[in-house]
Amino acid sequence: MNQFNSHAVPDDPNQLPPARRRRARRLLVPLDVDERADFTDEVAHRASASFDFFLFSLLAGLVFGVGLLLDSPALLLLGALLAPIMAPAVGISLGTVLGSMRFFGRSLIALAIGSALVFLAGIAAGYATQFFYPEQLNQAQLHSQLSPFNFLVLAIGSIFTCFKLARSPNRPILASVALAYGLYVPLTAAGIGFIADIPFLFPDGLVVFTIYLAWSAFLGALTLAILGFRPLTLFGYSLGGVVTLTSVILLIGFGGAGVAIGGNVALPTPVPATPTNTFTPSPTYTLTHTPIPPTDTATPTLTSTPTPTATLTMTPTPTPVFAVVEAGAGGGAYLREDPGIQTTIIGVVSNGTIVQVLTDQPVIEGSTSWHQVLTPDDRQGWVMEMLMQFNLEEGEG
Repeated sequence: MNQFNSHAVPDDPNQLPPARRRRARRLLVPLDVDERADFTDEVAHRASASFDFFLFSLLAGLVFGVGLLLDSPALLLLGALLAPIMAPAVGISLGTVLGSMRFFGRSLIALAIGSALVFLAGIAAGYATQFFYPEQLNQAQLHSQLSPFNFLVLAIGSIFTCFKLARSPNRPILASVALAYGLYVPLTAAGIGFIADIPFLFPDGLVVFTIYLAWSAFLGALTLAILGFRPLTLFGYSLGGVVTLTSVILLIGFGGAGVAIGGNVALPTPVPATPTNTFTPSPTYTLTHTPIPPTDTATPTLTSTPTPTATLTMTPTPTPVFAVVEAGAGGGAYLREDPGIQTTIIGVVSNGTIVQVLTDQPVIEGSTSWHQVLTPDDRQGWVMEMLMQFNLEEGEG
């Protein structure tokens, strides 16, 4: 490779003199310009994508899809183990810290192709929902939301993958497993939600993937900069490229975070305070018969005995309560057999659907309020209270 300098270097880094390779590995920054160029070319060779990267990306995506449909963390771990070494992700960071537009673009295209294969694998898993409806998709929902724990795993994977790939010719398998898990699982969930029209998976998973990719590239570039990688020219094209590419990465990361916050996408569902219904007793009027005292009289008088008349008491019929489903960007709400996110999903109610609320008070389950509702197609189930708007009268809409 000769994209970083104008000096002729061997195409195969292993043809470099052994003493110079050992010296480059021992030092954070090689001493002279030639050593820096040779060492940079050697790391760039390791960070280039191969055919195996695309093949195993597709295989890992298929295993991720099955794991999300079956709600199996074990299959998700297996998919991460089958994922390839995330060399193009390191290539994006390397191109950024060196200011090489060419290498940055080539690595970004390679990672985009691998990610597209994973997304297609998610779409294939989404097609499977036409033949059977999965009872639980908790893992897919969890990985389609921004999580500090997932971000920590991604950060560790990105930092150590860059470190190992730059400092050692050995493959950074364990670190790359964490990086692939953080990037590919939400992307697979987005593919499932895209084709199966399942709320909260698409575009939430796509937003999570975009944010994680931007910040993994930034953390990787920061790691490589600490290890001593610098532009080969302090002024001119390379330094300007560093500033430009770093700005692009930060723009993507902050842009994705802005979409998440502004559109309430890929964020954990807030648990609202449980409303307390205050009942005011209504006064009840009771008819009381007051007896008339007898009056003494010399003349006998026929007195009619009053016959009590039965009074009909009207029992008020409760007015039906209606609500409209408003789940935001997710597109709809799950209809569950019982209250709680661990219960069986029996259907999906789309946004804008008016349902009849059958419960007077919400049922609290897992710090979340639930109501039993009746859908227009006569299905009964439980929906989160936060996903409905009340104060609708019968016949409205």
